Amino acid sequence: MAKRERVIRMSVELPLWRALTAYRVLTMLYAVLVFVSEYRHFERAWVGVAFLSVLAVWTLATLPRVANAASCTKRFLGVDLTIALTGILLTPLADAQAQTVNGPTLPTIWTAGSVLAFAIKGGWRWAAFASSLVAAANLVERGTPTRDTLHNVLLVWVASIAIGYVVEVARASEATLARALEIEAATRERERLARDIHDSVLQVLAMVQRRGTALGGEAAELGRMAGEQEVALRTLVSSGLVPPTRASEDPALGALVRTVEYDDTDDGRGAADGAEVDLRTLLAPHAGSRVSLAEPGAPVLLAPPAARELAAAVSAALDNVRRHAGESAQAWILVEDWGDEVIVTVRDDGPGIPEGRLAQAEGEGRLGVALSIRGRLRDLGGTAELISVPGQGTEVELKVPRGKAKA
Repeated sequence: MAKRERVIRMSVELPLWRALTAYRVLTMLYAVLVFVSEYRHFERAWVGVAFLSVLAVWTLATLPRVANAASCTKRFLGVDLTIALTGILLTPLADAQAQTVNGPTLPTIWTAGSVLAFAIKGGWRWAAFASSLVAAANLVERGTPTRDTLHNVLLVWVASIAIGYVVEVARASEATLARALEIEAATRERERLARDIHDSVLQVLAMVQRRGTALGGEAAELGRMAGEQEVALRTLVSSGLVPPTRASEDPALGALVRTVEYDDTDDGRGAADGAEVDLRTLLAPHAGSRVSLAEPGAPVLLAPPAARELAAAVSAALDNVRRHAGESAQAWILVEDWGDEVIVTVRDDGPGIPEGRLAQAEGEGRLGVALSIRGRLRDLGGTAELISVPGQGTEVELKVPRGKAKA
């Protein structure tokens, strides 16, 4: 995330520093050309030559200093502004008529670049400080300020403060965006971990509860305890008060977690890193007497992470069939490859889902559809559509755009 924040900051500020670099070079050349064109009117031309020589060397030598905020230090800004102020105050010495003729100062508009550096570096307060010093120097240089002098001073002061304010707003927006991206990333990670818990610990606890209740005796007590842990864990995962990873750190659940974890770095088929995986090989183990699998004759290739997540969503849909439609329910899996997207449909002949049941289950912390199915497809850039009619079974259609699935 820190890397992403740096990229965002560079994308906003880097153009400003580049523009300032070009501005300083161009205005330095402009100041030299103005002086050359008026050279004959200067009583002490050597003063102007000396100053502009220093200005040219300083501008070219310090180009790296205005490349970014890190290299543009306070010390550099202070020296830079001092050179600008010195040039303004030396103008009457080079040209005795400067105070009576409303002509340009020795640094001319190069001075604005120094003020803009303050604005970009520190915001509007720094800009107000620098522009106020420049304004005072101009008023002293003119002796008796004219209307044009006051106009120019006010223009630089207002413009620099406005630019400084815009920079501060941009930085605040950067921070807000970076924070939003951080929250989004943390939320997605939380949902991913919650899906893993749902597909592992919660499923095992539910199975222990059912088997223990059926066996009776001491097993019934174990089933009751497993049921209580399942409810507590679902509450924690759905409320978001405790990171889902904490649940797997519980010593009482550690053994259960380890029995159902799978290696997320390998697709289980020996695929090399980065090599596409045939989705059919991941779905084939689901086929059986109660599950029919229909697939294309050609491989359905997806990036390993996308293939695993899509297969896990199918597994979650089949788990819902077994839990809610019964062990005797029949299910069908249809895999379609349309080139630009892959569609997997899971249908069953169970009793269907009553209206409002999904919202109620999500409120109770039962997040099988919300996280294990829809959450996975959303992270892949796809969609999960559930169609259920009471008494006519349930159909889950999973769509994954191939372009996004490869990303």
